[in-house]
Amino acid sequence: MEKYEKQRQWQREVLYPPNLGIVYSKKKLHHHQNVKDNSDPLYVHVLNMSKGGLLLQSPQKYKNNSLLAMQIWDPQAKDWIGIKGKVKWSDDIPSESGYYRFGIEFHKDILGDQAAATIGMKQKKPILPSDLEFLLKTNLFTSIPRESIHPLLDHLDFKHVKEGERFISQGDEGDRFYIIKNGSCIINLEKDNKLNPVARLKAGDIVGEMAVLTGEHRSTHVDAETDMDLWSLTREQFDILSQEFPDLRNFLTEIVAQRFSSSKITASRSIGKYIINEILDQGGWSIVYKGVHGVLNFPVAIKMLKHNMAMDSGFLEKFQHEAKTIARLNHPNIVKVYDIEELYRTVFIIMEFLEGFSLEYLLKNMLNLSLSGILDIFLQVCSGLEYAHKQGIIHQDIKPANIFIRPDGQAKIVDFGLACPQGTMDFDMPGTPFYMSPEQIQGEPVDERTDIYSLGIMLYEMLTGKRPFPEDNLGKLIDLHLKEDAPDPRILIPDMPDELHSVIMKSIRKDPNERLNNISDVINTLKPLTEKTGLEYQAHARKKGKIISAFLFYNDEHQLDLKRVMDKLNNDITEIGATLRIAHLEGI
Repeated sequence: MEKYEKQRQWQREVLYPPNLGIVYSKKKLHHHQNVKDNSDPLYVHVLNMSKGGLLLQSPQKYKNNSLLAMQIWDPQAKDWIGIKGKVKWSDDIPSESGYYRFGIEFHKDILGDQAAATIGMKQKKPILPSDLEFLLKTNLFTSIPRESIHPLLDHLDFKHVKEGERFISQGDEGDRFYIIKNGSCIINLEKDNKLNPVARLKAGDIVGEMAVLTGEHRSTHVDAETDMDLWSLTREQFDILSQEFPDLRNFLTEIVAQRFSSSKITASRSIGKYIINEILDQGGWSIVYKGVHGVLNFPVAIKMLKHNMAMDSGFLEKFQHEAKTIARLNHPNIVKVYDIEELYRTVFIIMEFLEGFSLEYLLKNMLNLSLSGILDIFLQVCSGLEYAHKQGIIHQDIKPANIFIRPDGQAKIVDFGLACPQGTMDFDMPGTPFYMSPEQIQGEPVDERTDIYSLGIMLYEMLTGKRPFPEDNLGKLIDLHLKEDAPDPRILIPDMPDELHSVIMKSIRKDPNERLNNISDVINTLKPLTEKTGLEYQAHARKKGKIISAFLFYNDEHQLDLKRVMDKLNNDITEIGATLRIAHLEGI
């Protein structure tokens, strides 16, 4: 008892993030579904240490008094420390299903590195200190949280390839990807029985990664240019791990983003009928690219949903439903969605490309907008929202960054209805909490009055140059949205017109039942001011139609094929809301 009490008083070093450890014991009572064969080393977390023992977290359960041979990674020395330890107690972790904690007492014998590394090592090559240093710097490991590292290490397989050996063959099933540790390889495209070199990859690069994304057959050969050492992971293993550790999905987003950032225009940068040219922006849930229609050559914006969202089946189903609904919206003050593509295990939204600036940019870079200019922009936004609300669509993220102003003054609402799932928050999106309604913060159902609250905060900022609540502390800001009334904007702008003052104060009330009921009420409240300023406002204004003319020259033998092509073209044109008219001309 005295010895136990003395041990309890030993100073413990809490390790955060946890250190990596390797256990080589074969005596297992429980086998977690993701853990490989029991002759392989098992990577675990070391949570804390004292001079007499350590606290271990493992996906595998051991008997009390089991003797374990271990190695612990020392990040300062960049080396493994070999030890023996005895299991003194064990416990389940209710918050982390399939994981266990163990109290380990150090055995009197301290093993050397080589002695520890040879226990149980019959099938799998050990990951040496140099290997670990290398792996922790790769894109795969830098894109995941620390708690995902040891299960990923448990699933890596080592492969040595000799110079000239082909380890990926064009046409084979894509079932795994490789991380190149040493050496280099050539990517060869076989066409007409000839090999065409496409790229050279070297240490640190990833090869075969598109198999993880698509599961399709290999599109090229990969031949070792020199002797190579590779670490690999199967698609099946990655899928299992990404379900358990969703942050691993960030790796897939990084793979696609790198491929689309390549300087070469290749088929892998094609999204359906569209080709990606360059990255424009990225936020918490998406990356936006500039692209072009591959045939008609008109510019588009292409928004890619990040994989941590796209691989969430619950969110994806809702997202797909909303995206298809929004694609049917047709209003001059709402960005037009042309197409939706599902590729690379994610979703791409193809939209009209907008020239100009966001309202956020204008507010930051223009000292004062005129009253008529503010009113014009605001009423255009109201027009778009009124139309959308009548279609049953709530935006959920109205803010200046999501209002785009074209050079001709036309305002466009972007990210319509796709900003975040209803009833959730996404603080990765800059500015969102500043305009968020109390019901969104509390996860309650949203309706058009939610957009009205955000609209009121935005109008407050457009007129005063400031948002109503201080922003130095996010927690305090959220609390103010829930509990405190916003200061009267007339403190800053004493001569603010009554109509604008009324819209702000009736829009930003905490209780949705006390706000203006719908956008029509907002517009009607502002009508007297529009008449005073001489601003012409037409609800549901439409742009003038445009015509594109083209001439097609053909011979009689082409008629059947042309009919098939024109029927498909007509269906595509009708789907986007345009009209095709064909006139037959003779003798040209």
